[in-house]
Amino acid sequence: MSEPVLSVRGLVKRYGERTVLDGVDLDVREHEVVVLIGSSGSGKSTLLRCVDLLEELDDGQVLLDGRDVSDPRVDADVARRAMGVVFQAFNLFPHMSVLDNVTLASRVVHGVPREQAERRARELLTRVGLAEHATAYPDRLSGGQQQRVAIARALAHEPRLLLLDEITSALDPELVGEVLALVRELAGQGRTILMATHEMGFARQVADRVCFLDGGKLVESGPPEQVLGDPVHERTRQFLRRVIDAGRL
Repeated sequence: MSEPVLSVRGLVKRYGERTVLDGVDLDVREHEVVVLIGSSGSGKSTLLRCVDLLEELDDGQVLLDGRDVSDPRVDADVARRAMGVVFQAFNLFPHMSVLDNVTLASRVVHGVPREQAERRARELLTRVGLAEHATAYPDRLSGGQQQRVAIARALAHEPRLLLLDEITSALDPELVGEVLALVRELAGQGRTILMATHEMGFARQVADRVCFLDGGKLVESGPPEQVLGDPVHERTRQFLRRVIDAGRL
C-alpha cells in the first residue's frame, strides 16, 4: 500500500491546562476524502490548524508524504505550499478583485508569473462557476460565491492536500448547497481532502471515511455507512442521536 499523503501520529495540543487534542492518529491516502465530525469544541478545527502548521504541536508528528513537516527544523512555509486550506470565514481581501485574490499567493508566495497565474485563476473561476465575476470585488458577491472564490484560491497552486474547515457554517442555508456541490465535484475528480463539517448527510454522500472526534480523541473511524449508520461506540451513537434530533442527518 502506498505511503499516505498525510499521517498524524500521537498529536497533542493544549491551551494552558486544557487538552484540545489528546493523542490523535490519522492517515489520509491519495484521492481519499476523510470527513471529521463531532460536537463544537471536539478538536476538529484545531486538528486542521495543526496539520497546516498554524498551531504549534505539544507532542506528536505531522507527516506529509512521509516527511515530518512538524519538525521545528523544517520550514513551515515550504510545507504549507503543499496544502490548500479554506476556513469558515472567507478571508478574501476586500480591496482586491476576485482575480487578484485567487492569484495573490501564486504570484507572491510561489513566484508564478502574473500571466500564468491569471490564466490558471480564470480556469478555476470557470470551474467554480464564477468566470464572469473575475473583476468584481468580494462585497459584490454572495456568501456562497465568496466561499467558492476561497476554494478556487486554495486550489490555485495545485495542493497535494486540501483542508476544509466547516466551510458552510457561516453561510445562509440556501447557499450551503452550492458550496457542497463544488466540494462533491472536487472529490469526484480525485482530490485528496480532509474536511470538518456538521453536514452529516453530505458526509455520508462524499466521504471515503468518517472520523468522529470527542473530547480531543478520535473515538471512531470507518466508512460512512458504518460510522453514521451502525456506530460501534456509545459516544458516537449519542452524538448521532442529537444530530438526528436537530434534523442534520
